[in-house]
Amino acid sequence: MNKYDVAVAYRIYPRISKIPAIFHQDKAALAAFCLRSFRASLGNLRAKLFVLLDQCPAQYEALFLKYFNPGDLELIRLDGIGNQKTFQRQLDVLTNQNDADAVYFAEDDYFYRGNMFGSMLDFLQTNPDADFISPYDHPDYYSLQLHPRRQEIRADAHLHWRTAASTCLTFLTTKRTLIKTKDVFSTYESGNFDVSLWLSLTKQGVKNPAIISSLFRSRKSNPQWNLMRLSWARYWKHILFGQRYRLWVPVPSIATHMEKAFLATAVEWERLFNENAEIGNSSM
Repeated sequence: MNKYDVAVAYRIYPRISKIPAIFHQDKAALAAFCLRSFRASLGNLRAKLFVLLDQCPAQYEALFLKYFNPGDLELIRLDGIGNQKTFQRQLDVLTNQNDADAVYFAEDDYFYRGNMFGSMLDFLQTNPDADFISPYDHPDYYSLQLHPRRQEIRADAHLHWRTAASTCLTFLTTKRTLIKTKDVFSTYESGNFDVSLWLSLTKQGVKNPAIISSLFRSRKSNPQWNLMRLSWARYWKHILFGQRYRLWVPVPSIATHMEKAFLATAVEWERLFNENAEIGNSSM
């Protein structure tokens, strides 16, 4: 029996990328804000955290020690190896650990709804075809041609769930599934895109003639075509002969990427941000 419900590889970097919804110029404040929400979302779950600190000053280590028991933490200090290589380290850590069957890839700029992480774990454990789960109902699902409109919908006691073609690199799966798909994920280190590798795993869109032809016709002005092209160029064998995996997403979103232009839909994030800030102030 595993000691933990989930093993988490949480990668963190002390600089801001893109434009966050809050703390535009203060990554330490943004990181603390997001980590506090992650801890609140875990609730009573037993989590083992492997923290990949990529060129982080000591205050970032102190953050994790503030919110988690030292016995549940393994701090991995890295010397500025960057986005692709830290993701590869996550892959290596989570496929080799023996603390939990469920494994979670976490990035430092996601905000979570309180006590909701367990819903993902429940769905993973009770649905045999739940290979991967993202906490993030990305707004692109509702606007881009790349994402097929027809998706399967399921409801449980707390949420609706929908299948999806792709997501970012914050997601939940099992160690067994991760080992089977590690070779596909490993291509991210060599410069591949997250969307392209997900498309090859879910096989959504990449085998749809209508979507392919539509993107091809607009290829000169449509970056989605390049993602489709890369998926076929890198993974044609898997697309044609490999296993099809199912990716599920909660509706409404359990978490959101903090990039201002891409907050998840149908959640009052500003209110939740304010409430989280008040909790943080009261605990200082």
